[in-house]
Amino acid sequence: MSNSAPTRNYTWQGTDAGGKTVHGEIRSSGAAMVSATLRRRGIQIDHVTPMRPSFGLQPRITAKEITILTRQLATMLNAGVPLLQTLGILAESHANPAVVRLLRAIQTDIATGSSFSEALARFPRYFDVLFCNLVAAGEQAGMLDQLLTRLADYKERHIALSNRVRAALIYPIAIVTVALLVTAVIMIWVVPAFREVFASFGAELPLSTRMVIALSDWLASYWLSAGAVCAAGLTLCFHYWKRSITIQRMVDRLLLKLPVFGPLIGHACIARWSRTLATMFAAGVPLMSSMEIVGKTSGNALYLEASRQIQRDLSNGRSLTQAIAGTGRFPNLVAQMAAIGEESGTLDRMLGKAADFYEAQVNQTVNTLSSVIEPLIMVILGGLIGTLVIAMYLPIFQLGAVV
Repeated sequence: MSNSAPTRNYTWQGTDAGGKTVHGEIRSSGAAMVSATLRRRGIQIDHVTPMRPSFGLQPRITAKEITILTRQLATMLNAGVPLLQTLGILAESHANPAVVRLLRAIQTDIATGSSFSEALARFPRYFDVLFCNLVAAGEQAGMLDQLLTRLADYKERHIALSNRVRAALIYPIAIVTVALLVTAVIMIWVVPAFREVFASFGAELPLSTRMVIALSDWLASYWLSAGAVCAAGLTLCFHYWKRSITIQRMVDRLLLKLPVFGPLIGHACIARWSRTLATMFAAGVPLMSSMEIVGKTSGNALYLEASRQIQRDLSNGRSLTQAIAGTGRFPNLVAQMAAIGEESGTLDRMLGKAADFYEAQVNQTVNTLSSVIEPLIMVILGGLIGTLVIAMYLPIFQLGAVV
């Protein structure tokens, strides 16, 4: 039994067939393999150096940058520029060093005999299974530029949808977090100053004031321990959530049942699911092969389970419409659009229209939340801060009444 050698990144410098000095980076299992690979490309190697791992802060490659790259690739390939030349032009013009290294590595893999989809599959952090499958379908059909255009459209819609949902969820969370921090500052540092003033009154304080002071004393004594316990608890929950399918399913089910936010998350999942299936079907990927990928891109464990159930139903001879309706996870509209698409041979178009509808629903919900949640949060925060202020000033008011 043979074990494949571990790979690492190498930098190299050499001379090409025209006598020009060239250099670059390549991932390989050893320096000898690097030299052999580059000699096949007609490059005379001067030196090969293994790259040391860097533990500093590295530039990140964002989903938006990958989407822009996909659009640029599609445009240049459609204009007749060869793939290797396209990758080289994009690498030379990009400002992010991480993107440049990524493009150079893909370019080297293709130059040494890999297909484009195989080269992309070596970087699953940036190119998921959906991306690689569609690129492979485009290579086989000789329409790579068209498939990259579809991918760019898909990723742009996906990012826009995710941003809308994230904006709707982050805004109230951020406001509440700031409010809690402000309240903690008041309780830990401001209330004790009032307590010293009240101690000189020599009279019994109102119940609300005593309760606030007692809570302030507890926070002042244990705020560091309480913060550490909360941080550890959140870290532990996130750890188990990432690794436990059962916990993910429980959390995703809870999210879908939340008032107001539940329908928003559900509509976003359905829009992603429909859009992904429409994109893959239009690229010629069979429905059976698509379901696992479609379920994962929905972003919800319950819709992944529904996709697997649809896959089983399809293998048992049921139609896509019947399989979708049988899950109980999708509205009638999705099943009806799938039925029309199956009958008319336009399944990708009908699923795309369903995705358009639910993306519009998400937009409408986000706009409604923006106009409703802001005054609601202000009322709640005003009530919280106002209660604290009244509780602390009530003894002063009572003292003034006595005088």
